[in-house]
Amino acid sequence: MLKNVLKRISQLSIKAGDSIFSEEQIESEWIGNKPAEIDAIEATEKNLGIKLPQDYKDFLLITNGFAAIRNNIEPRFETVDCIDYLINIDSDAIEIWNQEGLEDVGKELARAILIGGIEEEQYFLIIPPKSPADDWKYWKFASWIPGEDPYENLIDYFTNVLEALETEGKNQPI
Repeated sequence: MLKNVLKRISQLSIKAGDSIFSEEQIESEWIGNKPAEIDAIEATEKNLGIKLPQDYKDFLLITNGFAAIRNNIEPRFETVDCIDYLINIDSDAIEIWNQEGLEDVGKELARAILIGGIEEEQYFLIIPPKSPADDWKYWKFASWIPGEDPYENLIDYFTNVLEALETEGKNQPI
């Protein structure tokens, strides 16, 4: 299902001209990359000291990264070799969100892994469970969003993006 959603996002993004896409992307109607190798995923898990959630690994096995869409309102998803803990990429964000009254968000950000949006205005983060009974958290986080924008999982996020693209397409003049 995720591959179909990503393919449809690719087609609509190219049609809308949201970004500058290569000839290859336009011809293939695909704004993702080649799939990640299992060895690369395992190496990243070893470097991070954690097993990544299965839906994210499934995403990587479909596409090792995915272009920014919706005129860069949505983050570009990074290749597996570029992801890291947010604290190693943007410790200032964690410090800002650890101020009085915002500590709960700051604590979550301190554990977050940045999988999308390096050097962009918005991030996509996955946050490991605190205990085996907990689930991974999925957050879109941007300077222009007052706090986190949570999703149940990656398919929830990408389905939401697809719905927004479809709605925007219906509202375009013919």
